[in-house]
Amino acid sequence: MTKSRPNKIAFQGEPGANSHLAARDAYPRLEALPCPTFEDALAAVTSGKANYAMIPIENSVAGRVADIHHLLPDSGLHIVAEHFERVRHQLLTLPKVKLSELKTVHSHIMALGQCRKAIRVLKLTPVVEADTAGAARHLRETGDRTRAVIASKLAAEVYGLQVAKADIEDAAHNTTRFVVLAAKPQRTRRGDGPVITSFVFRVRNVPAALYKALGGFATNGVNMTKLESYQLEGSFNATMFYADIEGHPDERPVKLALEELHFFSSEVIVLGTYPASPFRASFKASGE
Repeated sequence: MTKSRPNKIAFQGEPGANSHLAARDAYPRLEALPCPTFEDALAAVTSGKANYAMIPIENSVAGRVADIHHLLPDSGLHIVAEHFERVRHQLLTLPKVKLSELKTVHSHIMALGQCRKAIRVLKLTPVVEADTAGAARHLRETGDRTRAVIASKLAAEVYGLQVAKADIEDAAHNTTRFVVLAAKPQRTRRGDGPVITSFVFRVRNVPAALYKALGGFATNGVNMTKLESYQLEGSFNATMFYADIEGHPDERPVKLALEELHFFSSEVIVLGTYPASPFRASFKASGE
């Protein structure tokens, strides 16, 4: 008897979180599975409880998402897709509450920071909560008419709240990039279209090692779209790098660049080769 597939996609947060919205938008036929932590979301895929995990990796306003770079290499999972989600923050209240009744606004620290102008205009006192959807749930439970929250439209639907003011984020470009993780790598073939290859690496302890390790990408004309460093185990000496490049490892320029990277690195872990999101093309076309 064949074991049935779970048909679920895991995300970190409570129902109504932006990660929930991203999972629903990218995979509308899959059931979204909320998880308390990023580790729990990854474990759901490893254990077979979910097909995929939708994990935020960076935001156009706030930068990279903490801890993710540390978790990906040790998860044993593979990046099989990417998804860009436009983040639209809504000011939510209990039904029939007027703006003049409000005194405080509750949300995740990132959401509060991305809506400073609206908070200042409304003269509300910001209060930091663990996450956006959790703040929405708590508002519904408390019934406090003086409290507003910043969360998604989905959170308003889930918890029966009203959108008092829509799209209050300061930056119109506020977008989060997610990576989709699976237990097995995706069979993305060379020539199927634009692809992204993601990997982490640690350079050897020799002079100009990083310069030499990355030189192959320049000499072979491989575009590196992202490069970030992060410390290992609290040490200022052990540094890992996360990188995204355009291209497939089977393409000759990419193969030669990766060979040079391996030569000057003590460790290289390819996290996945997957189709580039159409958002990248539209982003380039807009000139942003």
